[in-house]
Amino acid sequence: MLKPGISFTSRTEVTASETARSLGSGDMDVLATPAMAALMENAAMKCAAPHLDAEQTTVGSLIRVTHLRPTLPGDTVSATATLTAAEGRKLSFAVEARDSKGEIGRGEHIRYIVDRARFLAKAKEE
Repeated sequence: MLKPGISFTSRTEVTASETARSLGSGDMDVLATPAMAALMENAAMKCAAPHLDAEQTTVGSLIRVTHLRPTLPGDTVSATATLTAAEGRKLSFAVEARDSKGEIGRGEHIRYIVDRARFLAKAKEE
């Protein structure tokens, strides 16, 4: 059961492929904001997953984050998603990211519970 307060933390070591230069979101070799946001989404997805039926998953709908400071390649980043509300299929999460020096980002993320087969069928129709 999805109850507010559950959380999950995803971790990754920052590599060259996750830098702003590599992803095209900037021209410096630091963790890209899109890579940080993706790790936050991963934490939220994994937070919800154990509480869903086998034919269900979640899809991201909104992510609003503030990237507070840079992280260099080689450092480890963790992103924690904490469920703040579950309203029907809509799941709201508080997200935060940290590296070895402390907090690097925070924000909110919304995901929706969907039926896998129906979701893919709808995507193929459009």
